[in-house]
Amino acid sequence: MAAVDEISGVLLEEAKRFLEKAQSEMSVDGKAAYLHAALNLGFCSLEAHVNAIADDFLTRKDLSLTDRSILTEKDIQLSHGEFVIEKAKLKIYRLDDRIQFLYRRFSGKSIDRSSSWWSDLQSAQLLRNKLAHPKDAPVIDERSVSRGLQAIIDVVAVLYKGIYKRKFPAGSRGLQSSLSF
Repeated sequence: MAAVDEISGVLLEEAKRFLEKAQSEMSVDGKAAYLHAALNLGFCSLEAHVNAIADDFLTRKDLSLTDRSILTEKDIQLSHGEFVIEKAKLKIYRLDDRIQFLYRRFSGKSIDRSSSWWSDLQSAQLLRNKLAHPKDAPVIDERSVSRGLQAIIDVVAVLYKGIYKRKFPAGSRGLQSSLSF
């Protein structure tokens, strides 16, 4: 098991555990801190899952240069008359674009953006961005973080089902964490 596979699962379990701790926290400040941690770790987990899936396909011979650029998040450069992946230069793609790319490229179908989990993911992403790049104090509550974490679980489950043709192992636990700290 690759390190990114392991950390993606750990981060998801930590996010769910922080949500559980927020739900039982009496202090307003403590609740907010746990919710912030849950939301941020949830997205760290999603990024790690997406990176792990991308890594799984890098050995394929049928990948175009653009495919490799998106999978590795490296830029394409013209060097000595040919296009190559510039290993030292990052080319960051939006998370939802990478999710859609992975699903379409390796399942052959478009992801269902009309699903409720997709809109919940978009809402959670906006909330996470407001937290990461504050211009004012974002309102983060248990319901929005719960919906966001469930959307993260759902999108990974959709990727697993569409790409690997199997269930996402941690998906059956929903928002229940396996951790007890």
